[in-house]
Parts: sequence; structure tokens; C-alpha cells
Amino acid sequence: MRCDPPKVGGDHGVSPWLILAHGAGAPMDSGFMDEMAQRLAALGVGVVRFEFPYMAQRRLDGGRRPPNPQKVLLQCWREVYAQVRPLVAGRLAVGGKSMGGRMASLLADELGADALVCLGYPFYAVGKPEKPRVEHLAGLRTPTLIVQGERDALGNREAVQGYELSPAIEVSWLVAGDHDLKPLKASGFSHEQHLQAAAAKVAGFLRE
Repeated sequence: MRCDPPKVGGDHGVSPWLILAHGAGAPMDSGFMDEMAQRLAALGVGVVRFEFPYMAQRRLDGGRRPPNPQKVLLQCWREVYAQVRPLVAGRLAVGGKSMGGRMASLLADELGADALVCLGYPFYAVGKPEKPRVEHLAGLRTPTLIVQGERDALGNREAVQGYELSPAIEVSWLVAGDHDLKPLKASGFSHEQHLQAAAAKVAGFLRE
């Protein structure tokens, strides 16, 4: 199974760049992915999107299917990075929404990426905080930004603060945000405000 070819957005002369992978249940042009790519581009970050094989196949036949095995997802990431790296003169970061970001985190050091960005990191499966997916994060060397909603069902603030994370990782919390960074109305923040705050945080981080 082959990776879907990358979709490049923004000015090729723009630096830095971010390869942004989608989450498990939505494609590379979902509302969240479109919003984030557009907001990042407006802040001077070039964005590359692609689809894992299972999602590319779903686009062709419309059938819902689970993500490919991790081995396939990781190989897809390697192929995309190898295609994009020669085209980017400046800094190139990897990352993504939920599962896409987690897969990137497993390869960031291997690829030699300049940075890693995770939007709504799935620290554990829903309802299973006792089985965290964080072992590799303790030794991560790549400069990393995780933007996380405080009430994320896959990694809330209380649970994440108990994990051992590498000093290379910065976690930026969004007030009352869920896995899509959407806040409770009572918080006084809107989803648009949180998305913009996330994009601004990512853009600033990638310029550091």
C-alpha cells in the first residue's frame, strides 16, 4: 500500500515548514486540518499534508476502515518525509493531529526532523489512562510542542502531569479544550480562539 502524495500549501519560499498528518478518523482536508493549515500559512508556516493508505483508499471507495498497522503508518511517514525534505531549504518539522502526531513522534529522532508538533496527542485510548502511550516520549530528543486541551479524553491535564516526559517536550494547555481543542462555552473562549492560539503557538515555536 502506498502513501497518498503530499499536498503542499503555501509559498515554497516560506520557512519554516510543517508536515501535518491527519488523525485516525478524519482525512487531510477535514475541517480541523483545513483550519489549522490556513491559520499556520497566514502566520508564515508552510504546510504539507498527506493521507495514510487506509484514508486514501476510503476517499476512493467511500468505505470506512480502521487505520493501517503501525508498521505501514510509519513507513508512509518515512516516504513522505523523504519526498519533502529535498524541497525545503529551511527548517522542516513533522507532526499532526492525534494519531498522525503520535506516529510522527515515534520517528522524529530517526528522521532528524528539526521539530515535532502534536495537536491533541493521544496519550492513551479513551477510558484507559492506566495504559499510556508515553514510553518513547521520555527519551525524545527532537524539540517538541504538544498543544493539548485541558479536558482531552485522550490525555487530560491531570493525567499528563503524572507522566515522565523528555525535557525536549513543551506541553501548551488550552483552557477547557477537548481532543479537537474545542472549549466549554463556560470557559469564555471560542473554538476559533483556541485554534488561533494553537496556530500562533506552533508558528512561534517553529521560529525559535
